[in-house]
Amino acid sequence: MASTQKTHLFRIHVFLFLALLPLTITASPATAEAEVLLKWKNSLISSSTLNSSWSLTNIGNLCNWTGIACDSTGKVSVINLSERELEGTLAQFDFISFPNLTAFNLSSNTKLNGSIPSTIYNLSKLTFLDLSNNYFDGNITSEIGGLTELQYLNFYKNYLIGPIPYQITNLQKLWYLDLGSNYLQSPDWSKFSGMPLLTRLSFYHNELSSEFPGFVTDCWNLTYLDLSKNHLTGAIPELLFSNLGKLVFLNLTSNLFQGPLSSNISRLSKLQDLRLGKNRFSGPIPEQIGLLSDLQILDLQENALNSTIPSELGFCTNLTFLALATNSLSGEIPLSFTDLNKLSDLALSVNLLSGEISPYFMTNWTDLISLQVQANNFTGIIPPEIGLLEKLNYLYLCGNEFHGSIPSEMGNLKELLRLDLSRNRLSGPIPSVEWNLTKLTILRLYDNQLTGTIPPQIGNLTSLTDLELSINKLHGELPETLSLLSKLERLSVLDNNFSGTIPTDFGKNSPNLQYVHFSNNSFSGELPPGLCSGFALKNLTADGDNFTGPLPDCLRNCTGLTRVRLDGNQFTGDISIAFGVHPSLVFISLSGNRFSGELSPDWGLCQSLTKLQVDGNKISGEIPVELGKLSQLRYLSLDNNELNGQIPVELENLRHLFNLSLSGNHLSGDIPKFIGNLTDLNYLNLAGNNFSGRIPKELGNCERLLSLNLGNNNLSGEIPPELGNLFALQIFLDLSSNSLSGTIPSDLGKLNSLENLNLSHNHLTGIIPSLSGMISLNSSDFSYNDLTGQIPTADVFKNAIYTGNSGLCGDAEGLSPCSSSTPSRKSNNETKIVLAIVIPVCGLSFLVVAIGAILRGATQRDGEEIQSIEKD
Repeated sequence: MASTQKTHLFRIHVFLFLALLPLTITASPATAEAEVLLKWKNSLISSSTLNSSWSLTNIGNLCNWTGIACDSTGKVSVINLSERELEGTLAQFDFISFPNLTAFNLSSNTKLNGSIPSTIYNLSKLTFLDLSNNYFDGNITSEIGGLTELQYLNFYKNYLIGPIPYQITNLQKLWYLDLGSNYLQSPDWSKFSGMPLLTRLSFYHNELSSEFPGFVTDCWNLTYLDLSKNHLTGAIPELLFSNLGKLVFLNLTSNLFQGPLSSNISRLSKLQDLRLGKNRFSGPIPEQIGLLSDLQILDLQENALNSTIPSELGFCTNLTFLALATNSLSGEIPLSFTDLNKLSDLALSVNLLSGEISPYFMTNWTDLISLQVQANNFTGIIPPEIGLLEKLNYLYLCGNEFHGSIPSEMGNLKELLRLDLSRNRLSGPIPSVEWNLTKLTILRLYDNQLTGTIPPQIGNLTSLTDLELSINKLHGELPETLSLLSKLERLSVLDNNFSGTIPTDFGKNSPNLQYVHFSNNSFSGELPPGLCSGFALKNLTADGDNFTGPLPDCLRNCTGLTRVRLDGNQFTGDISIAFGVHPSLVFISLSGNRFSGELSPDWGLCQSLTKLQVDGNKISGEIPVELGKLSQLRYLSLDNNELNGQIPVELENLRHLFNLSLSGNHLSGDIPKFIGNLTDLNYLNLAGNNFSGRIPKELGNCERLLSLNLGNNNLSGEIPPELGNLFALQIFLDLSSNSLSGTIPSDLGKLNSLENLNLSHNHLTGIIPSLSGMISLNSSDFSYNDLTGQIPTADVFKNAIYTGNSGLCGDAEGLSPCSSSTPSRKSNNETKIVLAIVIPVCGLSFLVVAIGAILRGATQRDGEEIQSIEKD
């Protein structure tokens, strides 16, 4: 209201300013000025509002044209075409033809665009220039410094870019300067000079990124300063407090200012509106703020202030708006706040405030429209005196430690639009008077300890868009009147003790219903057929109930679905037609139901899916190759269905897959080697299928695996030693109930995080290697193989299961001790060592003897040959 009044007063001032300019409206002959104006008009895309007077037939009456006024010489002195729905540029406007122009106003045409011609800055007599609320772009050029007579300059809300030219401070007669809501950047502020006549300055919502503009502190007559929504840094200069004592309005919100708040802020004694929120100010709130007796608005929210709230703030008895939210303020609300009887908005949320809310506050804050104290540590009961705040529209007490019952006096808050009491320790029933607050749009009571039922009177709250009653102890059935809430967008009743069926017509009259949460109750029956009649549904959770029957047909057409949880019910029906194409669907869990049919290829069009969980149903057919298109998929669970065929090679594209669970089906063929390329896998479960062939050694590349279960298949061949590279394996390594053969690779001993190992029911042979690196094992099962020799002696294997291996011995239940004749793990090793020594020694001796024999034979032959020669 206050800002609206200021806007009206400002418009009156502008009107009076224009009215007092020296002009007279007199008829004039056709002039060059008229021709220039018509040329510009004809260049515009849209100028229909000027057609009645701006024409060649009316050229002799220029001074009476719409928006035109002349001076005593008949020359145009004022062009005021504000809010005329003009569309086009200023490229064809010849400003040089208007040497007597004192005021030029094209504000709020919204579709005027292009750059601001530099020739406009040649209008040496111009005192008023307003191009605000348009689409002008480009730079503000340095020529602007030539408008030395200018008193009023407004370029607010355009698309101007580049640095602010320092020549703008040559305009020493300016009292109003607004460059807000553009894309202007920081210049070299040291080149700027003070502007002693300036009373209003706004650089609001630009891209300024330097420290505080120094020249501002030399603008001594400023009453209004707005630098908000920029990227200004550093501390507020002390000169601001000493030089700008006339300030009434100071807005520095949404910057990067930091450091403590100065105690000299009290020198701005005329301040009525102080906004320093959304910065990085730290330290205490200076108690000297209490000296600003004219202060009406104080915004310090979203900083890093970390003191108690100074009691001196209670001296600011003209405050209507006080925002201290999202800091680290502690302690109690000062009792001096009882004197703030003009408050309409109080925001203390997201702090560390504690203590009880005094009833005396309520008796003095009867003008409050908004009370927000959520996310603190307030305790005690909600004072019944809260019912005195009959003007209240917004009441947020959530995220505290309030206990006791909800006071029935809240029924007096007939103007209440939003009520949030969630995340407290409130108990007892919801007061019946709450259901008479017919203007409520949001009612949040979740995460308390409320009991009782929801009465039919809930149908009175016809303005409700958001009803959240979850995580309480409410019971009974949902009333049929819930179906009357035609504006409802969100209903959450999860985690209660509700039972019975959902009202048949629920959703039928609520076309904007987007979020529905029935989870973890005892609901039964079917979901209502009109639940998603408006096709607006985005989030549906009904897991952990006793729902039956098919899903509503309309669900197939809810293209905006993002999250669905229906697991743990008894839903039936053909899964292939229950859903359609849902491009925004991220999460769906249908596990633990009785769905049948085949998986539709359309799931491949749900490109946002990260989790597809359909385990524990009666789904048949093959895995659609189209699932390979789900590039965002991280969780695919199709366990315990009736799927057949092979794993599609297209699943190799699921490079972000975290969990792949296909167990308990009738899948067959080899385990694909490409699974080794899914290096993000943490969980792989292919157990209980008909897979055959060898375990691919490529699985050793899945180095992030925490659990690997290939049990109960028809796998054969040896265990690949590469599985020893799965260093992260922790939960399971289960290869049981296959036809694996060969020895247990010693590389498995590198799995030092593994807790559960199952190699039972195979055809493994040889000794069990020491596996000494498996220091985390809780359970291990080697039963029903053909293993021999002594079992591992490490403590983690003492409770292992070895049944069904007749050749094993050792200190374990069901095994015989190893006899001296039984090759132990040690004797086997010793035998190997002895053989390693004896065989080479014997071989060497044999070689020496053989060489000696050969040499002796050669010597004898040589002798015989000599003797033979001698005889000859």
